[in-house]
Order: sequence, then structure tokens, then C-alpha cells
Amino acid sequence: MPLRFDILNTVGDARRGRIVTGHGPVETPVFMPVGTQATVKAVPQDVLEELGAQIILGNNYHLYLRPGAEHIAALGGLHRFMSWERAILTDSGGFQVWSLSEMRKVSEEGVQFRSHLDGSLHHFTPESATASQIALGADILMAFDECTEYPADRERARASMELTVRWAERCKKAWIAARQPRAAAATHSADHAEGESALFAIVQGGMHSDLRRECALRLVDMDFPGYAIGGLSVGEPRHLTHEIVEATLEHLPKDKPRYLMGVGTPEEIVEYAALGVDMMDCVHPTRAARHGLLFTSEGKVNIKGACYAADQRPLDPNCGCRVCARYSRAYLRHLFSTHELLGQILNSIHNLAYYLDTMKRVRHSIELGEFRSFLSGLQSRNSNSPARAPREDPTIAPSRE
Repeated sequence: MPLRFDILNTVGDARRGRIVTGHGPVETPVFMPVGTQATVKAVPQDVLEELGAQIILGNNYHLYLRPGAEHIAALGGLHRFMSWERAILTDSGGFQVWSLSEMRKVSEEGVQFRSHLDGSLHHFTPESATASQIALGADILMAFDECTEYPADRERARASMELTVRWAERCKKAWIAARQPRAAAATHSADHAEGESALFAIVQGGMHSDLRRECALRLVDMDFPGYAIGGLSVGEPRHLTHEIVEATLEHLPKDKPRYLMGVGTPEEIVEYAALGVDMMDCVHPTRAARHGLLFTSEGKVNIKGACYAADQRPLDPNCGCRVCARYSRAYLRHLFSTHELLGQILNSIHNLAYYLDTMKRVRHSIELGEFRSFLSGLQSRNSNSPARAPREDPTIAPSRE
């Protein structure tokens, strides 16, 4: 098998597990930094390793357009190209193509779209999106889906869901066909796991829980190695996101990884882990960092505030990252106010450290059987945070790049 998933501990619905890939194990629940264009914005790969990132994301749409999946394949694959020896998951590009609403045309065959870079015409099918991800050499591939916009009426949500299911079946056939010659070649190699991949299906259905249930059950019948919940953080209220996630999870297999796509403030990733989500990604930590919004154990810090101009304290006294160990809030504010690139780099490193450390504490609390008390303590701290704490910038949306 190209991927193995073991559940090691549980507390309620929360699971402590391990995904074994050809590029090493991934301890779950896991937060995955987003490296859209073969880079996590402003953070070098050695720093990601230092922070404990186990798996990062690449994006098929962006890498297909520039520099090209075949070009990356000729250079040894995405791992070698970006000098990252740990696991990689690639998004199929369905979300990005969906975001080009004025530049795309959807049909049963696939999606015709114009590049956001130069307006050139391109065509993605389930087969070509799968082949492109295989060429990149990712450990986990995502089936090509149609993301459903919000709001969408029931008829539109059903049509989108039905198309996603049909495309998922075609993706799996293409993935199996591509794996067969690779598996034959691997039998003559000392490293059988290298180059193998796992394909995850994506559950759609808009904000209709019964359509989500139907989609999940039909995809489960196809027996994918893992399942994702997509089509969220597209404008719906947060409480509705939570309801749809909870309603969908109960229909996904308990013995396979569950991936919630493009969702997660620091509080939310813990709440979704409590529901039984194993994998999460979001651009929020790095995007917020570039806007000066930083996450700490004492609450959010909007570093652009004048109150930090003479603040010599570390950003977070309870954080062990290289930023908090060395730099003051006053210096970080200075970098931000003078538009120095170093400010964006340091802010991004800290926010990723906060997210990754949060998930590490989630895993540890599940191992010890203390997750419920950890969760209640976190919720209590959030509810008791100072009223004067800077509010989150409403323009910073926790979604995908």
C-alpha cells in the first residue's frame, strides 16, 4: 500500500494517529503549512524542519502554470526541486480554478480556464489533474473536484456534488492506471515506497448536510485511501462550517485519514481535532503574519499598534521559537511599520510555530488521555482574553492561496 494510517490513541472523537508515507511518517492530528508555489511564503525549508513541519502542501494549478509539472518532474520531482525530504500533499487545483469564475467554463469533460498570469487558455480534466500531480511526485494527491460556491441553492449544490463524484471515479481510474507501471518498476528497486502516492477523494455538497452525507457514502464505496471535506471557507458563517464538518465526519471511515481543507484559526484547528479531523491546512498563519496579526498564548497581537513601539518583551514569553527567543515586540513593530521584508519573515515563522506547537500539544494531550481538560482550558483562556486585545483584521480570510 502507498500509505498506511494507524490510530494510536483516542479521547472521545479526537484521534492520535500516524500516516506513513514514502517520505516519512506524519503524526496526526497535523497542521500542514501551505506551500502553494513550492514555497511556504517567507519561510525557508530548513526553518520549517526546525519548527517541526512534517508535511506541506503544493498546488497543482500554480505549479502546472509555472514552471510546469513536467519541468519539475525532469528536475527530479517536487521534493528534490524544492529541497524538501518530508511528505508533500498537492491540491488538485479545483479550488483555484473555481475561484476564476469569470475565466472558466465547466463541462462533464473537465474545466477550460484562462491563466490568471497571461490569459492563456488551458484545460483540466480529472485525468490530466491526476497525471500532473503524479508527475510532481507528491505523496498524497487530491481528486479533481468542483467546489460549490456559497450561497448555492439545492439544485446547484446537487449538480456540483454529482459532478465531483463522477470526476472522483475518473481520478481513481487514472491513478490506478499510472500506479501499475510504477509498482512493477519498484519491485526491482531497493526503495519500494519512493514514488508511490495515495489519492484522497473530496466530499462536496454545499451547505446541505444530506447532500454531504450522500457524497461521502458514494465516495466511501469507491474505497479511497483517505477522504477530505472541501468547499468550506467560501463565505459561509463559521457556525455553519462547523455544522457541515460535524455532519460529514460521521459518514467517513474511522480507519482512514480525514482531511479538512482550507480551514482553521488557532482555536478552530483544536475544535476540529476534537471532532475527529486528522489533517488541516490553511494560509491563515502566514497571511495574517504579513498583515501584522500574530498569535500568542496570551491572545492576538496586532503588531502595528503604537502600544508596542517601546515594548521590550518577547512576542510570546511561552513560545520557544527563534523569533521569541531573540527579538522584542518593539523591533517587530519597527520592521512592520518600515515595511522591511524581515518583518514578514519573522512574523510568518512565529505564527507557523504557534500553529504547529498547538497541534503538537493536541497530540500530546490525546496521548496522555487529557485532551478534554486541554480543550476546556483553551476555551477558558479564549473567553477570558482581555477586552482590549486587538481585533482580527476582517480582511484576512482563513482560506487557500
